[in-house]
Amino acid sequence: MNTLKIIWDFIQNQMLGMEWLHQTIGKTMSLFGLDIENKVGASIHFFIFDTIKITVLLCVLIYLISYIQSYFPPERSKRILGHFHGMNANCIAALLGTVTPFCSCSSIPLFIGFTNAGLPLGVTFSFLISSPMVDLGSLVLLMSIFGSKIAAIYVIVGLMIAVIGGTIIEKLHMEKYVEQYIKTAERVDIDSPELTKKDRLLYAWEQVSATLKKVFPYILIGVGIGAFIHNWIPQIWIENVLGSNNPFSVVLATLVGVPMYADIFGTIPVAEALYAKGAQLGVILAFMMAVTTLSLPSLVMLRKAVKLKLLALFIGICTIGIIIVGYLFNWFCFLFV
Repeated sequence: MNTLKIIWDFIQNQMLGMEWLHQTIGKTMSLFGLDIENKVGASIHFFIFDTIKITVLLCVLIYLISYIQSYFPPERSKRILGHFHGMNANCIAALLGTVTPFCSCSSIPLFIGFTNAGLPLGVTFSFLISSPMVDLGSLVLLMSIFGSKIAAIYVIVGLMIAVIGGTIIEKLHMEKYVEQYIKTAERVDIDSPELTKKDRLLYAWEQVSATLKKVFPYILIGVGIGAFIHNWIPQIWIENVLGSNNPFSVVLATLVGVPMYADIFGTIPVAEALYAKGAQLGVILAFMMAVTTLSLPSLVMLRKAVKLKLLALFIGICTIGIIIVGYLFNWFCFLFV
C-alpha cells in the first residue's frame, strides 16, 4: 500500500503537477537575476510555468483522446446512442461528451447533427451539457492542481447536471421548440472509410494542431489573469467576495462566468489562483462550469438551432444546477474538510 502511495504521489506531483518544471523555471529565472519572491518575478514564474504545463498536458491529452475518438465517427456515435432509451440514453450521451475535446461552440454542430438524426432531444442536450463541461482533459488537469478527489467530484457533478438536465428537457417534451430547418435538413448517413493506424495517428495530430491553435490564446489569457490574481490582488479581497463570509459568492461566480468565453483549459489557471487566494471550492467549481457551459457565443449559436423558450430552459437548468452544486460542495467542505 505504501508503494502504491509513493507511485501515485510521483504521478500526481512530478508527472501531472510537474514540480520538476516549476523548480527548473525558478532556478533558471534566478540565474538571470529575476527574484521569484517579489510580485513581478512571481508573476512571470506563474505565467511561464502554467503556460508550459497546460500546453504540454493539453497536447498529450488531445492526442490520446482524438486517437480514441477516431474509432467513433459521428454516424457511429448516433447509432450507439440510438440503441439506448430513457435515462440510460442520457447517461451514455453524457459519457460520450467526456471523450469529445470540444468547447461549447464546437459541440453545437454535433448537437444539431444528433438532433437531425432523430435522437431524443433530452439525449442530445445531455451531450451538449457534458461535452464542454466535463472531459478527460479537464479531469487530468484538475488532478494536476487540486488533486484526484476534487477532480473526480468535478467530473461526477458535471455528469449529473448533464443527465438531469437532459432528462428534464425530455420529460417536458420540448421538441416543438427546435427550429424547423434542423428537423427537415437532409440527413447524411455515410460511414467514415476504414482508417489505418497511420491515418488515426495523423488524425490525432491534426486534432492537436487545430485545437491548440483555437484554445492557446485563451490559455494565455487565463494564465495571465491567474498570474495577476495570484500575485497582485490581496487575499482579503478574494476572501471577502468569494469566501465563506459572502453567502452569495456561488451565485456571483456563476453570473460572472456566463458572459465569458473560454474552455476548461483557459479557466483552470484562473481557478488555481482563486483557490490559492482563499476562494471556496464550490465557488471555483461554479465559475468553471458557468464559463465552459454557458458562454455567450455558444448561447448565440444555440439560439439559431432552438427557439427562445427551449434556450431559456437550457440556461435555467444549467444555472440552477451549477449554483446548487456550488453550495452543496461548499457545505461538504465545511463539514468534512
